[in-house]
Amino acid sequence: MKQILLLLALSISLLSCNSNKKTGEEKPIIIVTILPQKTFIEKIAGDDFDVQVLVPHGASPESYSLLPSQLKDISHADVWFRLGYIGFELSWKDKIVELNKNMKVIDLSEGLDLIKEKEIHHGDHSHHGGIDPHIWLSPKLVKQMSERTADVLAEMNPGKAAEYKANYMKFVKEIDHLDIELRNALKEYKGRSFITFHPSLSYFARDYQLQQHTLESGGKEPTPQHMAKVVELAKKENIGVIYIQSEFDRDHARVFAEEIKGKVVEVWPLNPEWEDNLWQITNLFIENFNEASN
Repeated sequence: MKQILLLLALSISLLSCNSNKKTGEEKPIIIVTILPQKTFIEKIAGDDFDVQVLVPHGASPESYSLLPSQLKDISHADVWFRLGYIGFELSWKDKIVELNKNMKVIDLSEGLDLIKEKEIHHGDHSHHGGIDPHIWLSPKLVKQMSERTADVLAEMNPGKAAEYKANYMKFVKEIDHLDIELRNALKEYKGRSFITFHPSLSYFARDYQLQQHTLESGGKEPTPQHMAKVVELAKKENIGVIYIQSEFDRDHARVFAEEIKGKVVEVWPLNPEWEDNLWQITNLFIENFNEASN
């Protein structure tokens, strides 16, 4: 019902606000799903585009619903860079496209080495479509996503294509350096297990040969049986930490931490300070792996 009301609100807005259409002096509007995507675009194109983030700070990209205030930007956008399998996108994709049929939709997950349901550690968890959507937490995949982004931006603004290409190549060097540094920092911890509430770090774990276990089961609150299974694993492998995204309720994580006599540590996969955030996650892992070994 809420979604229908949003569409009606947009229709009324478009009928009454024709004078608000973009002029040649306004920046082209790009919409992205999450905050880190805005960072990637700005690395390539600076502030040449008006980049609007659909899922705001503090909201969950699995369950977010659009606000009426966001409809104008969608209706005027030139491009939507989507991630492919985020819950919000799958719920809203058709409606967003209906709002702006002239908008180009770029699915950045196309052509990537995606983690499918059967590959996710503890296969009782599944995302929409059976695909883990957290592709922006892999430096390797971000490099591929950014190449495609740079190509689209160059098509939108051909006069600055060479500049965007140069900026992309500079960003690639930064990503490669980050990847090497993270790999070196985590090399002695290969194969180590960690526990998250929501399986947001699957791609990070794959890149750096760690093992992610999750408390959330099937995208739903953990059952007592699954909770007991993960508690047993934590005690067996001397894991004293559960990592949880800042957007999630901490109650189950707190109960789990009490069961293992451990602690809850908050991470923010949606942090727009992408490189710094991967270092923060890495340093948290190293700190807690070392504590478990002492």
